[in-house]
Amino acid sequence: MGSLTLNGATSGQITINPPAVAGTNTITLPATTDTVTTNAATQTLTNKTLTSPTITGAAMSSMASSVITSGTAVASTSGTSIDFTSIPSWVKRITINFQGVSTSGTSFVIVQLGTGSTTYTTTGYLGAVNSANSITNQTTGFGVIGQPIAANVLHGTATVTNLTSNTWCYAGTIYLSNTAGGGGGAGSISLGATLTAIRITTVNGTDTFDAGSINILYE
Repeated sequence: MGSLTLNGATSGQITINPPAVAGTNTITLPATTDTVTTNAATQTLTNKTLTSPTITGAAMSSMASSVITSGTAVASTSGTSIDFTSIPSWVKRITINFQGVSTSGTSFVIVQLGTGSTTYTTTGYLGAVNSANSITNQTTGFGVIGQPIAANVLHGTATVTNLTSNTWCYAGTIYLSNTAGGGGGAGSISLGATLTAIRITTVNGTDTFDAGSINILYE
């Protein structure tokens, strides 16, 4: 069978030309009312999944909103923890932003990683946090800053980056606006499952947040 010609609904014709092939090839059309996608047509694709795509000549300005995704900023003015959940499984880096964050007590502010829906890992963290020439190891979370004073007001950024599989590394730099001081922490942890959430809390888990805002970016 050669070319197939279809008459247009009101005028004209469409000719479908099969290529020269060896053997038998099958093309399966979806069982739905839809529009066929072609190379030359300008079309918007919706609900499509690309597996290991090669993207050539993409303009970063048009991709910006999908390259880095912003969470919803949370006012850190109450509660004993600030949680960011439903982080996609493909994420490789998470940036945590602190703006004017303060707590009611003197316990270290820490970052904990969550898996599943949702279990936060509270042991096995490797690393330390420093401030004012004092360095303290932290095992229940990644240390944000080593100055546990209730009056401190925290500003800065920390990142959680995927090393391989479920192993993550952390590094952050935080400085204070209530006094001339600051510091940061670094570490790593191997989780038992895929990361799905981030929690900002304190070592004792009972100090409450009383000022500021926290948000994440993920990519």
